[in-house]
Amino acid sequence: FFLICSINMATRPLFSWQQTMLRVKDPIQSVKYYTSNFGMKLLAKYDFPDSKFSLYFLANLRNQSYDLDPSSKEAEQFLWNFDGTVLELTHNHGTETDESFSYNSGNEEPYRGFGHIAFHCEDLEKSCEELEAAGVKFKKKPNEGRMSGLAFVYDPDGYWIEIIPREKTDYSGYNLAQTMLRVKDPQKTLGFYRDILGMEMLKERHFESAKFSLFFMASQRKNGEDSDKNIKTLFHPTLELTHNHGTESDDAFSYHNGNEEPKGFGHTGFLVDDLDAACKYLEDNNVPFIKKPSEGKMRGIAFVKDPDGYWVEIIQRG
Repeated sequence: FFLICSINMATRPLFSWQQTMLRVKDPIQSVKYYTSNFGMKLLAKYDFPDSKFSLYFLANLRNQSYDLDPSSKEAEQFLWNFDGTVLELTHNHGTETDESFSYNSGNEEPYRGFGHIAFHCEDLEKSCEELEAAGVKFKKKPNEGRMSGLAFVYDPDGYWIEIIPREKTDYSGYNLAQTMLRVKDPQKTLGFYRDILGMEMLKERHFESAKFSLFFMASQRKNGEDSDKNIKTLFHPTLELTHNHGTESDDAFSYHNGNEEPKGFGHTGFLVDDLDAACKYLEDNNVPFIKKPSEGKMRGIAFVKDPDGYWVEIIQRG
């Protein structure tokens, strides 16, 4: 994949994790679900009628109001300079009227890969009561199963959402807390996200009897909002990498990246100050490209693969 020993840390650009993309069947349902239940704001919207798809960018804002028209130039400018992480919902036109259509949640064999997103809340019991009253469907309530003190719900497309209580903070409401990806070989994957993209390991947990490990990684932020290292209070989300022990030694094993049928999860995305310089840095470190900035219809962006084949978008800031 790439040679970690060849990385020149001094020349590594700043990669700021700016998005997690999920494909959705009905954007009206999905946008309403995330805004009404989890306090997210629709920051920006793009329509591409010729290509028959639309993009919706949502985020939790920390003690900040937002009243921009999502289709305006001002909203576009806000989005591509946003120092947090947004949820990007991609709608391929026509899916909303196809009763038989559905997306892959990433949690059913043989197409497991992406696991879930998560939100932190102030009071788990109260949040679950409010979500249940709003008609949200639960996979697991806090008092069910072996793992107490957390819950899982389904979004309109069947994606899993973990609900986690956070420690006391100076902000209120929900905040986007995690994107979870299953990984085959944690050493290779950590080498990519930590050494190549500059993410920081905040915490790791190992469950030897259950034979899995969790690694929580945080992104650097351009405006310095990365000083909090506590995953139970951090406002910006962590990338949770889940390793089921033994997969690293199985040559035939692989996870589903969500971009081959059946589709679902799309990618994570990182903002950079100089796209060409960032791509040269990635190329010099032998990171495989799906698309370079000058290729395809959509210029000004690139796509690379992480060690498990998950897509990572590289986007020009501003």
